[in-house]
Amino acid sequence: MILVLNSGSSSVKYRVVDLTDAEAGERGLVERIGEPGGVPDHRAALKQVLERVNAAGVTAVGHRVVHGGERFRAPTVVDDAVLEALRDLVPLAPLHNPGGIIGIEAARAALPDVPHVAVFDTAFHATLPPAAATYALDRELAARHGIRRYGFHGTSCAFVAGRTADLLGRPVAALNQIVLHLGNGASVTAIAGGRSVETSMGLTPLEGLVMGTRSGDLDPAVPGFLHRVAGLDFAGVDEVLLRRSGLLGLAGVNDMRTVLSLRDAGDEAATLAFDVYCHRIRKYVGAYHAVLGRLDAIAFTAGVGEHAAPVRAAALAGLSGWGIEVDETRNASPSREARVISPDGARVAVCVVPTDEELSIAEQVTALLT
Repeated sequence: MILVLNSGSSSVKYRVVDLTDAEAGERGLVERIGEPGGVPDHRAALKQVLERVNAAGVTAVGHRVVHGGERFRAPTVVDDAVLEALRDLVPLAPLHNPGGIIGIEAARAALPDVPHVAVFDTAFHATLPPAAATYALDRELAARHGIRRYGFHGTSCAFVAGRTADLLGRPVAALNQIVLHLGNGASVTAIAGGRSVETSMGLTPLEGLVMGTRSGDLDPAVPGFLHRVAGLDFAGVDEVLLRRSGLLGLAGVNDMRTVLSLRDAGDEAATLAFDVYCHRIRKYVGAYHAVLGRLDAIAFTAGVGEHAAPVRAAALAGLSGWGIEVDETRNASPSREARVISPDGARVAVCVVPTDEELSIAEQVTALLT
């Protein structure tokens, strides 16, 4: 029985995973930590979690940690030295890692007699070859500050890559595939034989695809331009790129469901937002096809990837010459099961594969401890 915790700055998402029955187990969310009407801090949140679950049956705790830097390339048992190292990594993920650290501290205090394991979103991408991981910056400056491409959504990518192989009845080591993790945060990863060889997010989760509120790829001169010409300070630039861009910046809403409704009603801004979003995906698919050389499968996952059929169709439109096609009827199916949505006999299998990061974390924790 693994208690999986995903601690943010103001919330704790939890799930008890019984690996003998993955559908069983309590799950939920404690929100508004430190806010009016909510619990005062993460310790109080963990107390609430443990009141809802059978703490006596918990044999280990798995913690999702967004950024592991260059040091943490695999699941790691947490001790005081590991916690100190995680604090040193906060500058690389100031929006994500602090909440994770606070959650780990609170959980270790609440459950001191079971092992606690940190599972890192960046770890799956530790296999990126140097040519994919390296920015063309001054070498000494980059090395001094750990500036490189780390990638994110690794826990989800690893899980989906394995489940895609299962769906197709082929070993993951034999497949070249592209995983499109499309949620409020979005990324695309090229996976060769189960190893990440290229991914769209970089030093931070800002690079790459258009997201709910994040811009994705930009001319690197844009932040300086916003500072010099628009008068924004560095905090203001971060605010624009992280929280006021993406779908929200283009269409005024960050939820793809709302974007699709507005687009269907003829809203020009929403139509442009949809087109920009899908164009960026298609551009990355083409680039990663070139990186892989041979492409066997494309898997859509996460909230948008699993549920937005128009996005799947538009993102891969025009690629039939590369063996990439989407069957209209299969794509429109409301099924929540893993499934193939390409036509029979297509050279590249296009799939929809629901992700389960909590289950993946529990599996990794169990593998480490056994």
